Amino acid sequence: MIDPLVLLTVLGMAAATYSTRAVGFLALRNRTLSRRATRVLEAVPGCVLISVIAPRFVSSDPRELVAIAVTLVAAARLPLLPTVLISVAVTALTRHL
Repeated sequence: MIDPLVLLTVLGMAAATYSTRAVGFLALRNRTLSRRATRVLEAVPGCVLISVIAPRFVSSDPRELVAIAVTLVAAARLPLLPTVLISVAVTALTRHL
């Protein structure tokens, strides 16, 4: 059975994610963004990914450092989704070893 607190947390995060996307859509749906604004918005997912993994850069655990290195190489060469999938897989694999 799922812990009610975990379920509530997941639902809260889903609501927060949906509401930010909905507000952004409603605020910008009738506007044409400049090229600069479009490029800034396209960079946001990468910035969020880096902010999540940045604290691990100071880790002394070699497994985490390997996962970070693989993630950085993937991020330099691939779109966001494959990068996230690869980083999750490598992190799981290195933690299992």
